[in-house]
Amino acid sequence: MITEIIKYRLRKPIPLLKSIVLLLIFTALCISASSQSGKLYIGTATADISPKLPVALDGQFNLRIAHTAETPLTANVVALETRHGDRSLDLAIMVSCDLVGIPNVVLSMVRDEVHKRLPTLDVTKIFLNAIHTHTAPVLVNDYDFWGYKIPGEGVTQVDAYRGFFVKCVAEAIVKAWNRRQPGSVTWGLSNALVAYNRRAVYADGTAKLYGRTNSPEFRNIEGYEDHDVNILFFWNQAQKLIAVNIEVACPAQEVENDTVVNADYWHPIRVALRQRFGADLCVFGWIGAAGDQSPHLMYRKAADERMRKLRNLSRLDEISRRIVRAVDEAYEAVMDDRHTDAVLIHKVETLRLPKQLVTEAECAEAKAERDKATAQIAADPKTADQVLAKMKWYGDVVTRFEKQKTDPQPKYEMEIHVLRIGDVALCTYGIELFTDYGIQIQARSKALQTFVIEIAGPADYYLPTEKAVKGGSYSAIMESNIVGPEGGQMLVDRTVELINDMFPVAK
Repeated sequence: MITEIIKYRLRKPIPLLKSIVLLLIFTALCISASSQSGKLYIGTATADISPKLPVALDGQFNLRIAHTAETPLTANVVALETRHGDRSLDLAIMVSCDLVGIPNVVLSMVRDEVHKRLPTLDVTKIFLNAIHTHTAPVLVNDYDFWGYKIPGEGVTQVDAYRGFFVKCVAEAIVKAWNRRQPGSVTWGLSNALVAYNRRAVYADGTAKLYGRTNSPEFRNIEGYEDHDVNILFFWNQAQKLIAVNIEVACPAQEVENDTVVNADYWHPIRVALRQRFGADLCVFGWIGAAGDQSPHLMYRKAADERMRKLRNLSRLDEISRRIVRAVDEAYEAVMDDRHTDAVLIHKVETLRLPKQLVTEAECAEAKAERDKATAQIAADPKTADQVLAKMKWYGDVVTRFEKQKTDPQPKYEMEIHVLRIGDVALCTYGIELFTDYGIQIQARSKALQTFVIEIAGPADYYLPTEKAVKGGSYSAIMESNIVGPEGGQMLVDRTVELINDMFPVAK
């Protein structure tokens, strides 16, 4: 920039004083830009958050009790800080958990516990995400969300597991923070066919989650599929790879209906990568914008199954194989492009998004379904475990409609994190975004590469697109949503604004 000023000065004379002023301004801008870059410090830790069995599992409308664990559950921590000399410039502490979601109360408990141990740390820079496995313990008291009752005896209670989880994660965060040492980072992009859009559209314009695609009325799959795999690689001073942060736009739901504890496809990924890079590698899972995606096949199922059987792999192992191959390909390309100095900017903001308003017709329909569930339980109390959750699900819509009478413009608050790490951006949300929102953010971002991370929060609701709302079905109806397309566009616009403020010049 300064060189260009000098060239311009030689090409076209300008007053000396004006030239000096311009030179000082541009010099200040250069100093300001470079001052954001600092020496990168990295710390990692992994905690075993496997529950004591038996335990109630989260993620379905009915009560499930797990008596066995097929894999451990872990919380994986990467702590980052940039420094200029002895001065800390910014920090980020990221925690990926083998859970369904991260309730707000749990995030607050973790931050409070860390604050007791590290009182000078800015705990607002801690964020947790879940891989959205549906075979992990319940973290909120049963009736608070699902509506079914967890037995009071013979299973691990919610409060007991939550206390155990908070203690384990807080200890891991402290360990990672205290371990931080100078290191290096790079970023990579690859792809793997893991996620499939799970909404089938029919001739009459309606859509259905996991709808039949071999029907004469089937017309198309509703939305775009994102097969990108975004990756961050971290090394220590000894040039040893210590962490791999992997973002896949697909929730960990391959074994979602089982009654066992299971970290889903992330477990075989960790096993494979640790075999290659070392047993202490921190393998960190992020779920990209995938509210309308899952690993379940919508068509060509027989052909896919044949290939899997010829490889002699389980479905989980096949998914793992694809993602590990994507990581390997990216690693081979970027391993020599390491950065010991990097810009780290971490912004935390609470968005107040407009809630989707419940119409009278939607309220009446929800009330009828709630009353039907109530009558079923009265007629056959043994069905309560299967019906209570739906009764509450529909009842919540009726309650929202009643509240709108006194609060006609209700807002939903969501904490988001937007980070710049070198040339890449990260943004997090506590909701399940439909994939189109993630694509919008990536396309409009000035960052070289943008990681869009969902379920960094409760994951109580979906954020559907306008076309999905028109199509209907689970994930795009009032019972599934707290924020609609209007709020979704506001979320996208604000995220892009925050990201682009961090990148004055597009990469």
